[in-house]
Amino acid sequence: MLRALRSFSPTEGDNALDAVRLTPKGNSLMSRSLDVRQLDRRASGPRPWLSVFLALIALGGITFVGLSLWGGSTPKISLQPGLPGIGKRTPITITIDDVSRATLARVEVVQSTAVTNVVEKTFEPRPFWAFWRSAAPAKLEVMVGTETVKGLRSGTAIVRTTLERSGSLLRTPAPAVAEISLPVRLAPPSLEVISTQHYVRQGGAEVVVYRVGESSQKDGVRFGNRFFPGYPLPGSKAGATRERFAFYAVPYDATSAAEAQLVAVDDIGNQTTRSFVDQFTPRPVHADTIQVDDAFLARVVPEILAQSSEVADQGNLVASYLVINRELRKKNNAVLVELAAKSSPEILWTQSFQPMANAAITAAFADRRTYVYQGKAIDQQDHLGFDMASVERAPINSSNRGKVVLARYFGIYGNAVVVDHGCGLMSLYGHLSSIDVQEGQTVERGQKLGNSGKTGLAGGDHLHFTYLLQGLPVNPVEWWDAHWIQDRIARKLGAGFVFSGE
Repeated sequence: MLRALRSFSPTEGDNALDAVRLTPKGNSLMSRSLDVRQLDRRASGPRPWLSVFLALIALGGITFVGLSLWGGSTPKISLQPGLPGIGKRTPITITIDDVSRATLARVEVVQSTAVTNVVEKTFEPRPFWAFWRSAAPAKLEVMVGTETVKGLRSGTAIVRTTLERSGSLLRTPAPAVAEISLPVRLAPPSLEVISTQHYVRQGGAEVVVYRVGESSQKDGVRFGNRFFPGYPLPGSKAGATRERFAFYAVPYDATSAAEAQLVAVDDIGNQTTRSFVDQFTPRPVHADTIQVDDAFLARVVPEILAQSSEVADQGNLVASYLVINRELRKKNNAVLVELAAKSSPEILWTQSFQPMANAAITAAFADRRTYVYQGKAIDQQDHLGFDMASVERAPINSSNRGKVVLARYFGIYGNAVVVDHGCGLMSLYGHLSSIDVQEGQTVERGQKLGNSGKTGLAGGDHLHFTYLLQGLPVNPVEWWDAHWIQDRIARKLGAGFVFSGE
């Protein structure tokens, strides 16, 4: 036993004795090493999850303080005026890219020391901590001018938008402000009537000559919701004179000319008006009755439906006919107004207008027609033209020089041609059996356009003819009268307008 102990080195002996002393009886060296590691872990400090928890608390506190100090990004505000200045009524569109933190938007007009509050709008702001919510844009439409700002004076004015924003616990952000400076012009353009003897009939036409001030941007004759624009006086150089003229008409269904007003408007809506009609002659409405039978419906309705995508088949001939006579008629009339907006700004004719040769008038202008089917009135419409007939497929010539602006199947008019004679005056030729011209083609007085027929809503072979001013049908009789043109048109337009009178 002693020899065995002497075989250990001193170092080894000490370790061995320690191991014997520290190891409980019956346990191995492996069990001792595991116990030591467990003691090392207990002595190493706080557990890892506690550190993470404390870090999250610290981060949350920093975030909360940051949000309490941050007022959010400054919203962008833009102001877009609908007119180049302020007059009676100037619309302004205000766009704000984010009102999520806004409490109030205020629009003011500032002129010198005077500040006028035009409109205010309140908002419900989101809480400062709800940073994840998306931006909320807003748009305000305001009207600025003499109607909304008392004491507004000519000169300049500032339109200012102020956006108040909600604060946080530790900070209240400054308001967001945007403004624009606009000229204020309150004086309307000058307007002087030059011509005299404005005598007009119900459903008839005339011309007025006038002079406008330099600020005028739009001028002409206004009659209710219809507008007859002005054009430079013939013979004058563009911009060299402010003398203008306008063809105008009293609508066929108007019983007074009191609504006729000469008007001049500047670029911000200031306007001047003048009454100018000297004499008005009413025209009694003539009533007429049109018998509608099954044979007529069977001939015209399928053809029109096949050629007109603007209306749908109603399932029976009578119902489809009523849609054609009402709705398609309105749509066709709207197209005529659109064509007038593109009329040549110059008078394209110098001679008198011609009616259809050797023709009998079978229906007059502005007859109020009642349509009767099987003894019952089913509709009522106004016939806004002349029906003229001679022989079947008679040649149809242009009543005067002009430009073809429509040459196709045209709803209730069937095959039709529309010729622009300039300055809003046009002639319409309907129910043709054939068309010999093309759109965009210039035609001379008496040039053949096609042949008469019975296409569209036609009971037999004839020509439906009318003149239009800015899309409004007017009585053709006046324009067929060379003396009327000389007295009522040429004399007022002066030497710059060459009229042969033939």
